[in-house]
Amino acid sequence: ATEGTVSVGLQGDPEEALSAPLPVVRVDDLDAAFDAVTKAGGHIAKPIFAFPGGRRFHFIDPGGNEIAVWVAA
Repeated sequence: ATEGTVSVGLQGDPEEALSAPLPVVRVDDLDAAFDAVTKAGGHIAKPIFAFPGGRRFHFIDPGGNEIAVWVAA
């Protein structure tokens, strides 16, 4: 990579670039995980969406880190 550039992944949208690595947690029941995060007062950064290979959502943990939760297709 060239100095000063940011890797933005497959979509290439700088608006979606994260400032830190994105931890991803695989679950068996995405809807139950989403409900647990919201019931605990978690901030949903990206609601559930489909992508090639499965479905996922992102939330912000109490330390301000973005975490993805996914289920395989």
